Amino acid sequence: MAPTDLLLHPVRLRIVHALSGGRVRNANDLSDRLPDVSRTSIYRHLTLLVDGGILEVADERRVRGGVERLYRLRPDRPRIAPEAGGTMSTDEHRRGFAAAMAVLIAEFNAYLDRPGADPYADSVSYRQATLWLSADELADMLARLNEVVAPLAANAPGPGRRPYLVSPILFPDDEPSESN
Repeated sequence: MAPTDLLLHPVRLRIVHALSGGRVRNANDLSDRLPDVSRTSIYRHLTLLVDGGILEVADERRVRGGVERLYRLRPDRPRIAPEAGGTMSTDEHRRGFAAAMAVLIAEFNAYLDRPGADPYADSVSYRQATLWLSADELADMLARLNEVVAPLAANAPGPGRRPYLVSPILFPDDEPSESN
């Protein structure tokens, strides 16, 4: 299965997100993190992600006569290349966006369901704004955002750090008018 097909599925995206940042989890941990997904489904998606080269078994240990597997993202895993977006059909973009939104909603609900969730204190944000940008201004903004985010994306877990899900969404809001 192609990386696009593997990763553009809401449950598999949520599993990948749950393992991001160097996390190692077993199927039970993932089931606890995704309570709306059946355990059978978790195992099925784990198998697909391992077979597709996205995940690997980090460790195996005996637990009550069975084998418990711990999973992690493969460092050399296949990725959806940025230029792949140029070859995707509008329906594939729709499917990818829907999968991303399903993951975002599920992760936000999981956050709100945690004991002590405090969106205001945690600086939760889901604002939208319309920016009027030329092609050059858009390119400049994206480059500057990358300059800010890229070094932070390399941060490892550590004291005082907690993971934050950042989901930038960008698309033209309206047809360009004749005066643009």
